[in-house]
Formats: sequence, structure tokens, C-alpha cells
Amino acid sequence: MIQDFLAGRTEKERAILAIVVGGVVAGTIDILYAGLCYGWDLILAISAGLVGLKALRVGGVGYYALGLLLHFFISLTFAAFYYVSSRKWTFLRDSWIVCGLAYGAAVQIVMMYIVLPFLTVTHPHGPYELNEVLVGLGAHMVVIGLPISYSVRLFTKSAGSHTWAASKSMGMREDIA
Repeated sequence: MIQDFLAGRTEKERAILAIVVGGVVAGTIDILYAGLCYGWDLILAISAGLVGLKALRVGGVGYYALGLLLHFFISLTFAAFYYVSSRKWTFLRDSWIVCGLAYGAAVQIVMMYIVLPFLTVTHPHGPYELNEVLVGLGAHMVVIGLPISYSVRLFTKSAGSHTWAASKSMGMREDIA
């Protein structure tokens, strides 16, 4: 079914699909997870990274919208980076589960130790509790890494032996090819 949808698509269209679907799904799951665990005002804290503490003091729909826009910009950027990397290193597509988990961990490390301390005034700058680090790593491995890596795997052709044409000719099921 997905093969039929993608059959007439150009490589550029597949790339856009991989990045947008991966970034939006990962961003949505991540913001839902974070909002439920840490409270919805964290969206205002994201805005505060750009406009300062005024976002937290004033609040409002505009600052929530800005926070969501920034959050999805970041998730789409991470999806685009994974996609571009997968063009050179095909194992990122072929071994999408392991690579996605590792990528999610890398995203968490970059966010926790570089992006958030640099951009936000509300983020603690460490030292971090071990439990906090491990929960963050585990969560981002699943909610960021896997949706992005699967989306890239699903919407792009692999340069390796496991292409859709090869899997179809071998009689593999279409939904797992």
C-alpha cells in the first residue's frame, strides 16, 4: 500500500515526506510526553528561550504558539539531519531500530547539554541527577529517535540490498518491506 503511494514520487518528494512525517510525529509524541510529565507551561519555557522571561510572566496563546513553533522547528531540524546523514550512511536506513535508538540518545545529549542551557533561562545547568538523565535518554530514544529513523526508512529507498524492488521480488510483505 505505501509502495503504491510512493511509486510515482520523486526522491525530493520522498525526502520531504520522510522529514515532515518523522519530525511532526516525533515532535508531537515528545511534546505530549513532556507536557504530561512536566506540565504544559514548559511550552512557555521554550518561548522564553527566544523572547526571555516575559513569556513565562505574561503567558497567553501567542507565547504558547511560539513555543510550539520552536519545538516543531527543532524536531524537524533533527529529522532533516538524520535524513541527510542517511544519504551517506545507508546503515541508518537499513538498521533503523538500533540507529534510531542511538540517535534519540544523541538528540537528548545535544538538547540537555548544549541547546537548552544555551537558549533557555529556565533550564537547570547541572549537575543533573542520574535518574533525570536516564529517563531523558530513554524517552528520547523512543519518542524522537524511532519515529524519525522509521520515517526515513519508510519513505526513502535504501541503497543496500533491501530495496523495495528487491523485497517485492522476493515476495516479502509490503507492510514490512
